[in-house]
Amino acid sequence: MMDIHEILRRLPHRYPIILVDRVLEIEPPKRIHAIKNVSINEPVFMGHFPHYPVMPGVMIIEALAQAAAILSFVSLGKQADKDSVYYFAGIDSARFKRPVGPGDQLHLHVELLREMRGVGKFAARALVDGLVVAEAELLCAYRPIAPTAAAGSGVMNVAGSGGQG
Repeated sequence: MMDIHEILRRLPHRYPIILVDRVLEIEPPKRIHAIKNVSINEPVFMGHFPHYPVMPGVMIIEALAQAAAILSFVSLGKQADKDSVYYFAGIDSARFKRPVGPGDQLHLHVELLREMRGVGKFAARALVDGLVVAEAELLCAYRPIAPTAAAGSGVMNVAGSGGQG
């Protein structure tokens, strides 16, 4: 079990993009079960959609990627730091089955399929009330930041935000 304070030590994300509220189970390096409480107070609901608030699919995928990052950081015995990033490297077979809205609790289930040279492939599923709302295979890569890149353009984002959206 991991509370928000430990999650914030593991991930570099902060409000409004931190999308994991609690880790219920973690079995490094194999799997993680985390939760995201979806609240009407989240900024995205002001525009998506004001008359019928729906959590964007990309944010559900981002929450799954953040759970994968927590699993990887714990498995590696590392915490987020200024010298490395955990990039979102790819998404395969993403499917969105049901809308997610305020009041829902997303259960994030991520399982490591394989890892090689700092790149992990994960099977990821998000559930609400026991029903699958989204699933995908995620590729994530743990990399040190080159000294010139760290001071550079500001395009380096981590764990799901690697410039893809």
